[in-house]
Amino acid sequence: MTAVGEARPAEVGAPRRRSEDARLITGRTRWTDNIQPQGTLHVAFLRSPVAHARIERVDVEQARRRPGVVAVLTGADVAGEQGSLPCAWPVTEDMKHPDHPPMAVDEVRYVGEPVACVVARDRYAAVDALEEIDVDYAPLPAVVDMERAVRGDDGLVHEALGTNESYRWVFENGDLDAAVRDAPVLIERRFVQQRLIPTAMEPRAVLCVPEGEEFTLYSATQIPHILRLMLAVVTEIPEHRIRVVAPDVGGGFGSKLQVYGEEVLCLLLARRLGRPVKWTESRSEGNMAVHHGRDQIQRLTLAADRDGRIRGLKVDLLADMGAYLMLVTPGIPILGAFMFNGIYKMDAYSFTCRGVFTTKTPTDAYRGAGRPEATFGIERMMDELAAELGMDPIEVRRRNWIEHGEFPYETIAGLTYDSGNYEAATDRALELFGYDRLRAEQAERRERRDPVQLGIGVSTFTEMCGLAPSRVLGSLSYGAGGWEHASVRVLPSGKVEVVTGTSPHGQGHATAWAQITADRLGVPFEDVKVLHGDTAISPKGMDTYGSRSLAVGGIAVYGACDKVVDKARRVAAHLLEAAEEDLEFTDGRFSVRGVPEEGRTIQEVATAAFAAHDLPDGLEPSLDAETTFDPENFSFPHGTHLCATEVDTETGMVRIRSYVAVDDIGKVVNPLIVEGQVHGGLAQGIAQALYEEAVYDGDGNLTTTTMADYLVPSAADLPEFTTDRTETPATSNPLGVKGVGEAGTIASTPAVVNAIVDALRPYGVRDVPMPCSPERVWRALREARGEEAAERGAEPGAGGGLGSAQAGGDQ
Repeated sequence: MTAVGEARPAEVGAPRRRSEDARLITGRTRWTDNIQPQGTLHVAFLRSPVAHARIERVDVEQARRRPGVVAVLTGADVAGEQGSLPCAWPVTEDMKHPDHPPMAVDEVRYVGEPVACVVARDRYAAVDALEEIDVDYAPLPAVVDMERAVRGDDGLVHEALGTNESYRWVFENGDLDAAVRDAPVLIERRFVQQRLIPTAMEPRAVLCVPEGEEFTLYSATQIPHILRLMLAVVTEIPEHRIRVVAPDVGGGFGSKLQVYGEEVLCLLLARRLGRPVKWTESRSEGNMAVHHGRDQIQRLTLAADRDGRIRGLKVDLLADMGAYLMLVTPGIPILGAFMFNGIYKMDAYSFTCRGVFTTKTPTDAYRGAGRPEATFGIERMMDELAAELGMDPIEVRRRNWIEHGEFPYETIAGLTYDSGNYEAATDRALELFGYDRLRAEQAERRERRDPVQLGIGVSTFTEMCGLAPSRVLGSLSYGAGGWEHASVRVLPSGKVEVVTGTSPHGQGHATAWAQITADRLGVPFEDVKVLHGDTAISPKGMDTYGSRSLAVGGIAVYGACDKVVDKARRVAAHLLEAAEEDLEFTDGRFSVRGVPEEGRTIQEVATAAFAAHDLPDGLEPSLDAETTFDPENFSFPHGTHLCATEVDTETGMVRIRSYVAVDDIGKVVNPLIVEGQVHGGLAQGIAQALYEEAVYDGDGNLTTTTMADYLVPSAADLPEFTTDRTETPATSNPLGVKGVGEAGTIASTPAVVNAIVDALRPYGVRDVPMPCSPERVWRALREARGEEAAERGAEPGAGGGLGSAQAGGDQ
């Protein structure tokens, strides 16, 4: 117990090791696949080997005769009860939204779509029996290329819709025609955001346990509360009879922000068979069936003056929906609509997005969800503008960004940035990076025509975090609110339980929420227990995604703590025979102002409240409270990331020599957790720039189904990171916190690609398609110099010096 007058060290801001880690790293985890109720049956799914076909016949008789097989079902067998998987974000009134059966009935529309399932006494018997199912497919045209798909050149994914265009969403502000008209500088570029596969450490897994007319569904999900509601909607099983538990969840990155067919089908199978039913995907199965991310074609037009001031920006997107619209599929590129302007001021802005159906795995949220795509677009364009003007990339950004004294600032995209200091973050990044020294080295290498050229990439970014407030989301037709709920109870023994509606899958909520609670209540960190991820324990919540947990869920915990203190103050005042306004609350202890020796700890007050022997009239026993927090605005973290790459112009090999990230995420609760989040985000953003891509052939076959084909970098493939922070508190919540979970991913991809292009710009290279593999870098050099020049080894400068790229072209 802290002595009277002795200040307790603050928990918020302390780099505590995560309290959950000891259990996780020693294998004492509770993954969904570890849970094995008595009598559990196992499910395996037969998945379509073709991208597009009519199902003519499914013969399951041989599979039913296999040893250990309990049931074999086709889509037709469950057609009357499986419903259609939900899309909760109809972005336009006329959006085309086809039915999406959890298991295909008449037609398959992507490789990996389930067409039948086997239920057996063990998973091996179930998988083996799949080989005995015979399916006749009548092939239909594969629709793979987005630009051809939107024109209907290769046929229709959903013939009844009459088009492959799901929706067209437009936002305009300012007179873009006037901004473009007679603009001294007009730059047009085409960038491709390649398709990515979320690769969480834990594959998806589902276990459904029937208990009479009630069901407990365990799932490796980010969204237990949303999943429970959607399961009720899809299956028509009453919501109050479904309990969803997200036990330990080994990562998600957006891939587990979903309502999957396998979850629906396990629930239906458990109801039909009256026994627990489990499914766990293999890695190659997951690569086909987990929703994918990104996959956009961006056409950008930027108009500017010769002094570098931006006049206007036009964005035209094609966004690949895949074969169906899943939970928030159509809204992902719309999130980017509010971020293409980045941190910059401009007179006019136009954004148009067309969602396009293809015969590929559906897309949906992937770490950053729309904001990485937008940040990539504007940050690449800022480098293109700098090159056209022969201006330093930092300088062109300084001439356009919102200055520290201009906050709060209403952007051209209609958002109000509440706080920021781009100058401070950039100055600190330049200092840590040694920017001037590296620029001098770059000039020297170019002068001596070094075959290994140095490139310097810049990314000055902001993002919108904390998916909220509810009214804003409602205006965008988003099908859920942005609020979050928490309850806090001080137990009779003085220990504290926190119940949160957020559902962590690696973020460290159990530690950070305990730190907030310990500070607000003045109790030891070790005395706080955080409960989450179970709709029976935490019945209210909107779950975890979009860097919302701290800025929304953490603030709900903060508010519930303050309500507990307010209630405890009434009890303490009664016990001390003092007026409430005469009490001070410091380090967990109430005392009478001017008489510090007269007091009660909050634990003592909790005991008294539980006993209820002497409470103020009208006050209920126990010391607990709950709060729902709905923010008034998003939060807007920002930062400056700088990357130095060495690019071998003879082999195309790229090596990241140094990487500096200075982020401003407002008030920091736990610096150690923040560092982990930033490092993980950087790894994923760099992976997009250099390694990862989901590749389909012309017939719609995914050719990157294993980790031998789909390149996920290890620690050995990544550089050392230099990270630091500036601190500009958010004004939209009392802690001043912003989001950090996606910052590294959003900022790093353009920083790396800008560095590669910067190294190659003297050769005439203006873009290298991602991932920037050695072959693609090599090919970009050959194309820029011409085959003949490449064969004889053109020297730096053959394609023109810095700033020589002509505006108005299309890469």
